[in-house]
Amino acid sequence: MAHQQNQRDVLLLYKPYGCLSQFTQEAGSRWNCLADLIKLPGVYPAGRLDADSEGLLLLTNHGRLQQRLTDPRFGHWRSYWVQVEGTPTQHQLQQLRDGISIQGRQTLPAQVRWLKGDAIPALPERDPPIRFRKSIPTHWLEVSLREGRNRQVRRMTAAVGLPTLRLLRCRIDLMDGDPPLSLDGLKPGDWRPVNPSEHKRLTQLLNQQGISSNRRSGRGAGRPGSRHRT
Repeated sequence: MAHQQNQRDVLLLYKPYGCLSQFTQEAGSRWNCLADLIKLPGVYPAGRLDADSEGLLLLTNHGRLQQRLTDPRFGHWRSYWVQVEGTPTQHQLQQLRDGISIQGRQTLPAQVRWLKGDAIPALPERDPPIRFRKSIPTHWLEVSLREGRNRQVRRMTAAVGLPTLRLLRCRIDLMDGDPPLSLDGLKPGDWRPVNPSEHKRLTQLLNQQGISSNRRSGRGAGRPGSRHRT
């Protein structure tokens, strides 16, 4: 039951580059795994980030909460900071907003902002660093999605001619009118239990029903890659 949980059963992790979103090391893999960062037993990711992606990952021992947060019917916005190679045009940004055909299926409409000036995220350097080409500028976008197909952000930006160099999930919106869960206060590799307010909000999600419009628009439901892996 949800009321039997405590705050240490739900964790927010700043997943670093080079770490798989699983607790088992893959034989022969060059990537680390979550067991190198978190020693608490029984918690598992609600959603995934690829090993070469960074950022916010929620872990819990509560199966219904995992399902509630990853089911595309509920349409939780997930926001990403995306460093791309090249200078975006308004046409390219609008293509991303409208949806792109990837592997024969159209992506849902997205929210896309070109980050400039003070809006550019102040992030620690990635290890290893991104590739650098003196003749090709890089820029930062903020992309928010309500679905999570396999390597979706990378496939979307590549399709419009803006290859992704670095990808970091910065926020997960619980869609309850309060601020999204975020990376605030965490460094790469750090994790913390949710605070009492966040825990209450997550518990309340389990008592809510899906929104019918989200169900109609949740084209990824029940298909491979729909569990917010980016």
